[in-house]
Parts: sequence; C-alpha cells; structure tokens
Amino acid sequence: MPLLEIRNLTKVFSSSASALGGRAKGEIRAVDDVSLDIHAGETLGLVGESGSGKSTLGRLILRLIEPTSGTIQLDGRDLLAAGPTEMRRLRRDLQIIFQDPFASLDPRFRVEDVIAEPLIIHGIEREGHDFSRAAQAARTGSALAAGGIPARVSELLRAVGLDESARLRYPHEFSGGQRQRIGIARALALRPRFIVCDEPVSALDVSVGAQIVNLLKQLQRDFGLTYLFISHSMPVVRYLSTRIAVMYRGKLVEVGESQQISQRPSQPYTRSLVEATPQMSF
Repeated sequence: MPLLEIRNLTKVFSSSASALGGRAKGEIRAVDDVSLDIHAGETLGLVGESGSGKSTLGRLILRLIEPTSGTIQLDGRDLLAAGPTEMRRLRRDLQIIFQDPFASLDPRFRVEDVIAEPLIIHGIEREGHDFSRAAQAARTGSALAAGGIPARVSELLRAVGLDESARLRYPHEFSGGQRQRIGIARALALRPRFIVCDEPVSALDVSVGAQIVNLLKQLQRDFGLTYLFISHSMPVVRYLSTRIAVMYRGKLVEVGESQQISQRPSQPYTRSLVEATPQMSF
C-alpha cells in the first residue's frame, strides 16, 4: 500500500477582472484532476516548467492550501477529513523544505530557536529528551530553557553538516546553502515520514545546490524519509528520484521510472524538458 494516495485532486482559483478591464473574471485550474501514489522510502520527482502547478500540488498534499475536490490519504487515513486536532498530530509526519532559504527563516530567531520551534509547538518528546518545559521556552524566547531541546538541536545541526557554533547565530549570518541546511534541520525536527522538497536548490548556485542534493540523499538513507522533490530541472530530478512525474498546465502528463522518463520519454512535452536542460554532475 502506498504511503500517500492522491486521487482526482483539483484546485481551482478564481481570477478577478483586472483594473484595466483586460481580463474577465474566470477560473484557473492550477491542479487539474491529479491522481498519484507515493511509496514509502522513494523519491518522487515532480518536474515541469514554471506555472505548471508543481508547488500548488505539494502544498495541497500538506493541506497548506485546501483542494477544490479530490482525496488525499496517508497510510489509509483521509487527510481531508481530519479535524484540526488530528491534522495537527498528522503534521508531525508531513513537512516541507521551502524554495527560498532567505525568506523561509525568521530573521529574529537564533538558529537554535528556528530548529526548536516545531518541537515547542507540538510539545512532544523524542528520543528520551524531556520537552515538558517547551511552553516556558516559548515564553522566554530561548530554546536553551527547554530541557532536552538543546541536545536535539545539536543532533540536527550535525546531521545537516553545520557546526555546533551555528546555534547562537542569526540567519543573516549564513550563506544561502547554509540557510537551506538550517531549513532542512527544521524539517527533520519532528522525525517526519514524508517531506515536500519545493525546489530547494533553485535559489542556490550549481555547486552548492549539488551539495544540498547529496545531503538530501544521505538524510533519506539515515532517516528512512520519503520525498516529493519538486523542480524544473530534469537533471537534478533524474539524479535524485526513484520515479518522475511530469506536470503541464496543472495536469500529470507522464509518470514512470526515472531512467525510463529521462531516456525514453513517451510525451513530446517530456522530451522537450529533457532536451532543454544541460547535463549536470553531482
């Protein structure tokens, strides 16, 4: 049984008439009747040009935005039927790494507080650490007051290749690649099973992006993660993914094994994506 089962998922946005009167009010089908399975332990690469609906689909799966219609099941549990309390619990298994490492971190928080925030919000205990003083930590504004949280923060920093000294610094003191490592550490804090990687290397230069991609592969092996990896770059998706799904104008046009999609695509649009992107080494 797949970890995630997505059936007939659709998201329609209403468009208003422009101030200049050039565009009539209508509907935009950002995601159009998408059905997809994502299996535990795999990386499903989701590729397509800008505006194809990739990021919208990722956010729908996490219920960061609500679908117009369709179903999403996690291990047979209907995510769209889950109430606020149950959905809060389920979010421990569902996390996201955002595209822009400069916009996704609160500049007022030290790194330790950025990474500890999910633990504080959920008030949970992991690996024997005592997070019972999470509320006190939130009030004082420092993760250092929260019992076992500092040990967990240190563990996560090591996992993403950052030094212990990073914990007391602010996001603006780091490079883009380092900031993305901090965002990855935050996504790992609750020991999720499934992570949406929403173009996590598109804002980075090629060499730094390659390091982040290799880090994601290592973390998948170490933590048993399942990824939906969203990108417009076919070489990156081909390197990282077990299977590839191709989106065009809100629809899935092709899904298959990574090698088959990248070497023998059946759809003209997929062939154009393959031919339009240069080869990359990792």
